[in-house]
Amino acid sequence: MAALTARDLMTPDVVTVPPDMPVQAVARLLADRGISAVPVLDREGTLLGIVTESDLLRRLAGEEDERRGWLAGLFADPSRAADRYARTHGTTAAEVMTTQLVTVPEDATAAHIAHLLEERRIRRVLVVREGRLRGIVSRADLLRALTAPPDRQEERLSDERIRRAILAAMRKEPWVDTFHLSVEVREGVVELHGFARDQATRRALRVLAETVPGVREVRDLTQPLPAYLYLMP
Repeated sequence: MAALTARDLMTPDVVTVPPDMPVQAVARLLADRGISAVPVLDREGTLLGIVTESDLLRRLAGEEDERRGWLAGLFADPSRAADRYARTHGTTAAEVMTTQLVTVPEDATAAHIAHLLEERRIRRVLVVREGRLRGIVSRADLLRALTAPPDRQEERLSDERIRRAILAAMRKEPWVDTFHLSVEVREGVVELHGFARDQATRRALRVLAETVPGVREVRDLTQPLPAYLYLMP
């Protein structure tokens, strides 16, 4: 998965709209194409923003906004209120679009993109090169990273290299007690021996081993950590 990049995952033929397209036409375009967002480009191809389903729903919901009283207006942020008014009453793509864009270069890894989607709580990122739109990577596109076949070079890794890689990964994690654990690898099959503190640790150890290149199977043969070992420093 780490080898896959935005260039591999992105949808390159992106449907775009001009900034002066009416909101109703944008909504119809999304419905007809079965897509959830469209980037907004000017005549020179410069990326200006993106109109998403959320932007359109926000505009629709804004039709029932109640007018604030004068007292509430004293404590409101005028800039935020003005921005919300424009986006909920705008009639063109430029007026309702999201301008705070999350973009990545074409060589951004799948892991980095997934981190951005999770951290920013968004559904897609725009792929750009020198300010020009090259494609879009959505959550659905990232699923391809999870189902991608493993690198064939991983199959040629020796058992000893796999074992060392697992031990190295374990030493980086504060929750792993390597003193009470041992790792054996035979033809890509990993066996975990020793003692694990609890069920969560056993599950995490399995996940850790499974992510190491070349691992074909993980067998958890660990046992619960004896009570007397809890008292050891």
